[in-house]
Amino acid sequence: MKKRVKRVGSGRPVTARQHSEIAALSAKPDSTIDYSDIPRLPARFWKNAVRNPFYRPVKRQVTVRLDSDVIAWLRRRGKGYQTRLNHLLRSAMMQDVAGK
Repeated sequence: MKKRVKRVGSGRPVTARQHSEIAALSAKPDSTIDYSDIPRLPARFWKNAVRNPFYRPVKRQVTVRLDSDVIAWLRRRGKGYQTRLNHLLRSAMMQDVAGK
């Protein structure tokens, strides 16, 4: 099943002038950006910072062949075995990434 995404925009196509302005801005190096009007955030802000609580990774449907005893173990705790499997795989992935 494909997810339908509603795109919100002005409804008007980007003009040739806008394209050229965007191209000119993207060609500039980051060192030319003026940050003087943006205040620096204090350390106490970052001390309590958390990952975006509304972030949800995009899910993809795949077919995986697993041993029947592994599936039985996952299903033994009831509904949500695919979520548990995803959690186990994500934990292994994060440990692997952190170990490098």
